Amino acid sequence: MKTEQISIVLVEPQGPLNIGSVSRAMMNFGFSRLVLVNPQCDHLSLDALRMAVKTKRLLEEAVVVDTLAEALEGVHYAFGTTRRFGKYRNVFFTPDELSEKLHPMGDEVNAALVFGREDKGLKTEELDLCQYFITLPTDEAYPSMNLAQAATVCMYEVRKRFAGPTPEGIETRVPATNESLERMLRHMQKTLLDIEYLDPLSPDHLLRTYRRIFGQSDITEREVSILQGLWSRIDWTESERIKWKKRVEEEK
Repeated sequence: MKTEQISIVLVEPQGPLNIGSVSRAMMNFGFSRLVLVNPQCDHLSLDALRMAVKTKRLLEEAVVVDTLAEALEGVHYAFGTTRRFGKYRNVFFTPDELSEKLHPMGDEVNAALVFGREDKGLKTEELDLCQYFITLPTDEAYPSMNLAQAATVCMYEVRKRFAGPTPEGIETRVPATNESLERMLRHMQKTLLDIEYLDPLSPDHLLRTYRRIFGQSDITEREVSILQGLWSRIDWTESERIKWKKRVEEEK
């Protein structure tokens, strides 16, 4: 993998100074794809350009989208930054561990480092779209880092690892893209609701466990298609069961 295959995604950034600073750090460490999700400020403002210094081109070429799902189209691995630990968030990488995970990936794989809002970070539904999580080992007395500084630390660690030779002889799987996985999970949710496996009042309770299982298993497009076929077969079986039940009731 090369740094050009890694997108730096900022979700609803509020400060042009931060955007400009991230842009400058990206150029420092060889990253070239900046994606802004519903930015709350003008990323081409004078403040942003002043902090970006000579990286104006990177700001001008930034991709601006409305949602994180759009930002992750074509991405195979999304790493969301957060300090929110919990039952469904138990696989965390420090920045140096992140670099070890990314380094041996092949040229066909695209990744994204996702950074949240300066004041509130990433929402739960946004973290659901990320297969892995990054946390920075800051001091407990003041754990929250500035957006641009956090992004810089992550990019530095990735670049440091990528400066060395890519391991040889490692066979890498090309995982399914984020949108394929999400499409399959939406189908799965509907199917499992229809057969009353999921609680309709709280379907995400179990579904988040499946998200982690599939998201962290390097599942391929072919395997996603196989699972889609399974859900479709269950859908057909359930529809036949409903028809049979209706006929039995009518014959009474």
